[in-house]
Amino acid sequence: MQASGILDEGVRRRPTGPVLFCGETRLSYPEARRRIHRLAAAFSRLGVEPGERVAILHRNCHRFFESYFAALHCGAVLVPLNPKLAGAEMKTVLEDAEASLVISERSMFLGLAPLFKRLPGLRGILWTGPIPPFDNPLFRSYEGEIDESPDADMAPENPPDDAIAQIYFTSGSTGIPKGVMLTRGNLMAHVERVLPDLAIDSRTTWGHIAPMFHLADAWAVWAVTAAGGTHSFLPEFSAAGALALLESGNAGMTNLVPTMIHRMLREEGVESRDFSQLKLLLSGGAPMPAETVLRIMSAFRCEYVQTYGLTETGPFLTLSRPDTAMKHWPIAEQIRIRCTTGRPMRGVEVRVVGEDGEEVPKDSKSVGEIQARGPTVSPGYWKRPEETAAAFQDGWLKTGDLAVVGREGYLSIVDRKKDLINTGGEKVYSLEVENALAAHAEVVEAAVVALADPDLGEAVAAAVVLKEPHRATPEELIAHCARHLSYFKVPRTIRIVTDLPRTGSGKVLKRVLRERLASPAREPT
Repeated sequence: MQASGILDEGVRRRPTGPVLFCGETRLSYPEARRRIHRLAAAFSRLGVEPGERVAILHRNCHRFFESYFAALHCGAVLVPLNPKLAGAEMKTVLEDAEASLVISERSMFLGLAPLFKRLPGLRGILWTGPIPPFDNPLFRSYEGEIDESPDADMAPENPPDDAIAQIYFTSGSTGIPKGVMLTRGNLMAHVERVLPDLAIDSRTTWGHIAPMFHLADAWAVWAVTAAGGTHSFLPEFSAAGALALLESGNAGMTNLVPTMIHRMLREEGVESRDFSQLKLLLSGGAPMPAETVLRIMSAFRCEYVQTYGLTETGPFLTLSRPDTAMKHWPIAEQIRIRCTTGRPMRGVEVRVVGEDGEEVPKDSKSVGEIQARGPTVSPGYWKRPEETAAAFQDGWLKTGDLAVVGREGYLSIVDRKKDLINTGGEKVYSLEVENALAAHAEVVEAAVVALADPDLGEAVAAAVVLKEPHRATPEELIAHCARHLSYFKVPRTIRIVTDLPRTGSGKVLKRVLRERLASPAREPT
């Protein structure tokens, strides 16, 4: 099956009944396909040629779903945009992508419209919503363009597997977004692997809770459709909204980032709610400590699996799902496996390589860099040949993530390579310190970075979010760490904060956090 055939497969498996639930909108797969074909025809009518870029700036919605498939159908390249980007950043991304068309909902359009005249390659903007924002022939109605298109099936474009399907611009944790190219072959390879590994089928109900502009959720657009499953859309995340969707029965499976789960667990009465229809909760973006995993399984009473991957890997590389032989293990041992980063998915090669260039032993101690190759891995970065050459060597993607490998072959991340702390000649992995802090009863989450130190070179520093303000002091948290860690791993500085700076996909922006911790606290801690 080619990428353009995924939607037809969904129609074949579920020819009747609603499968898209978005606010008051209910669509079956045949109804969605009709709208998608008409939207693809509108793209072509507006001058979008195969290979040209169509950007989308939108909250989670059935229209986001339609745009992904319409771009696939007419051979265009979809470029999902992070709504949190500032105007200058948005302009940079649109210029770099050379987008010819943008889809935007009204609230986001108002910030995008001033850029229009400064982007000569942009030929039009499709806005969603009932009221036109401006009287300009270049600003067109999304629904109006669908209505004007012929109500007939449009033959799909079928570019080769190595043709680009999407470009995802990194969230800028390094400060400079890069466009990660994913091909149509990458997309299909991931679908073929994730369906059996996660047991996704026509009974699956997926909750689009994480942002659809990011692969944390976007992969499910194709995988769940290929299986004939059901999609429910939460426009934007709130703990209350996410919990309500999971309780509704329309989201039996979803993938969240840790900060979302932390906020949901902090909602009053979460453990007494009815999540009987929730079958599987996935999380990725950062490892979860054992204490949090136990709280998740207690509150949601469903299977929990950690995932690991990058935008460059389409996304998943590993899953922390215990294999069949482990079902008879003691619960504590099964929890240990679920707390790992996971074991490689079928058909994807993953190795952990030490500084000597050799794979590290499976001893849960020897640290190396995770490297990956396989049909789901990106061919590189959009218009960045030097950065592509640096990251992809001898067919392997160098992820920059440091990990150990356990005796069962499951990986556990210990740090980002660039975040490794060298204090007084000793190596400190930030995740170990973060886990020690997370074990404190009053801590919701913590992030650890290195600060410049005239004596040690680098000193361990941490920012901590508490369940309730003033329930613990920095001195108490330092003493707690001293009871669990070697002396050189204990943070020299701890600052209590209300939240952590994050990327659009929920990852902690350690670059920004480092700057904040290096500055004097504005409020007494």
